[in-house]
Amino acid sequence: MEATASWFSLQWFSPLVLRNFEFQHGLFLYLLPLIPLFFVLRWLIGLRSSQKLPVAFPKTALKSNPLTWLRFIPFLLLALTLALLFFALARPQRTNEQVEQWSEGIDIVLTIDISESMRIQDFTPNRLEAAKDVARNFISGRMQDRIGLVVFSGDAYSLSPLTTDYELLYDFIEQIDFDMIESRGTAIGSALAVATNRMRDADEGRQDKASKVMVLLSDGDNTAGNLDPITAAELAHAYGIKMYSIAIGKEGKVPFGKDFFGNTRYVENSLDETTLREIARIGEGEFYRVSNKQALQEVFDLIDTYEKAEIKESRYRDTTDFYHIYLAWAIAIFLVWLILKSTFISNVLVD
Repeated sequence: MEATASWFSLQWFSPLVLRNFEFQHGLFLYLLPLIPLFFVLRWLIGLRSSQKLPVAFPKTALKSNPLTWLRFIPFLLLALTLALLFFALARPQRTNEQVEQWSEGIDIVLTIDISESMRIQDFTPNRLEAAKDVARNFISGRMQDRIGLVVFSGDAYSLSPLTTDYELLYDFIEQIDFDMIESRGTAIGSALAVATNRMRDADEGRQDKASKVMVLLSDGDNTAGNLDPITAAELAHAYGIKMYSIAIGKEGKVPFGKDFFGNTRYVENSLDETTLREIARIGEGEFYRVSNKQALQEVFDLIDTYEKAEIKESRYRDTTDFYHIYLAWAIAIFLVWLILKSTFISNVLVD
């Protein structure tokens, strides 16, 4: 509404309008308190230097006349003119700033082992459920990244395509279960191949080539599938995929289900890290070994920190000046001051 108001509208002096201004030369506002000080000094100097003629009046003739206050009107108008002039020099303006942000995003495939050994309960309640919880937290911290899911045991299966629909991903993670794949074993090579194909398919027809990251989480050696994990890793690297590998589980005796009498059963657990380390080396990523859920969460947090999409932004500033409004008011009031200065108001008798 202010932008369409005429310059002589009193709306320009409302507190709401004045508070919304930004000032390009705000130092001029510090001169405003000097205006009354200037007139006080002027009055004191005039009081000492003006000539006085003593005249005796009877006490009954000394009466207060309100008209004598009119002599202050020109001073007030001149002070107001100076205040408006300083305000205009401060250059009040409004800036509308629009910020556009965009990101090329990162393509991430979470490749999760669902073999029988992921039932082991050295994580609470077991390795797979702990991995699912951490995966949910990881996804919730991403923004504008396409994320896909691959699960594997004796074979590999693409559970979700690359998508930014994170609610859909949460639903898919909830569905992850040991019975999703019938064949038993741990087909790491097949899992890498399926994840690579998923990323390659997603790249077709895409204008920008997003960074590609694969996170492989497993607790066992490659015991199934027809593709060697090292060969699959080299193939993924050829497509520009960066690979992080996470070995999950403790060494030694670990809890695994119940025996006939309902007591916790313990089994011997070991993990050959060599293959997972080599996959991370080929993929120019990192290898991690975790033995509890907190450590697993810290690893995913670390990967989340490493793999951040570059966010770009453009700022558009539209600045409108309003100094001419207050300059026009200063000129108008100054003209009124000039007119009144030549009238009887400036010459009202001073007691």
